[in-house]
Amino acid sequence: MNAAPAITVSALRHHYGDRCAIDDLGFEIARAEIFAFVGPNGGGKTTLFRILSTLMPMQAGKAAVLGYDLETAVGPIRREIGVVFQAPSLDKKLTVDENLRHQGHLYGLSASDLRARREELLVQVGLRDRRSELVEKLSGGLRRRVELAKGMLHRPRLLLLDEPSTGLDPVARSDLWNYLRQLQETQQVTVVLTTHLLEEAEKADRVAILNEGKLVAIDTPDALRATVGGDTITIQTKETAKLAEDIRREFGFSVEVLDDEVRFEQPEGHRLIAKIVEAFPGRIDAITYARPSLEDVFIDRTGHRFRQDRLREAGKD
Repeated sequence: MNAAPAITVSALRHHYGDRCAIDDLGFEIARAEIFAFVGPNGGGKTTLFRILSTLMPMQAGKAAVLGYDLETAVGPIRREIGVVFQAPSLDKKLTVDENLRHQGHLYGLSASDLRARREELLVQVGLRDRRSELVEKLSGGLRRRVELAKGMLHRPRLLLLDEPSTGLDPVARSDLWNYLRQLQETQQVTVVLTTHLLEEAEKADRVAILNEGKLVAIDTPDALRATVGGDTITIQTKETAKLAEDIRREFGFSVEVLDDEVRFEQPEGHRLIAKIVEAFPGRIDAITYARPSLEDVFIDRTGHRFRQDRLREAGKD
């Protein structure tokens, strides 16, 4: 396997008028890696996806995809990548097989190669017995499988997925990830996806967290969680600011108020719960304990919760 990165980006910037959608991004994605960009709406994910998939030209910075310069080699890049958009791209009035045939014609596949690829992919995505059904009669999960088959029809080395789990139930989401792992392990395909679902990002080999166009963290999920200062304790109370100050004074560690809740991180936090309840009788309405998560990493790096409505006024990514 070629050791050169599948994607290399440096000093990437993009503006919509006065609004900065991408601000000085730099990162590398290894070959045969499953890599997730995660962030709230307005964080920059969709703009980055459009640039990497050659749908939008770069304004500033440098990028290479599979060794090709993203600014000067759009044609070769398009022949090597597969793209699955968030919005459906299937013709609902055609059958599964007809959708795949038309996609193959767009890529100039020969009749024999296209026939073989359709058979191979229909087996891989579990749709061989549904090939003659109209797409409009399929469930959302099955339609997503057809989208994946279309994206993989020309044997791309890089698969780009924009919010691939949109509209999928938990079972269909699990099936999707099983297929992505299969592509990675058996065909050495690099998979790059965007998502606003933190639990989905946990499944990737590495995660990049975007917020307001900036890269605030990048590493494996385990390594990112390890950067948080311990277990997370969250307290609900009618006197948030006062209780936070009293906890700081009594126990001597850092405490913050976040969304009208008292929150702090401490190693072996479960051992503190009884001590805190006993120290402040009658003042705590609820107290919860959790192991570090990507939500905690996001809070630690940005100072606010991971919320989809936070940047809605700014418009889309």
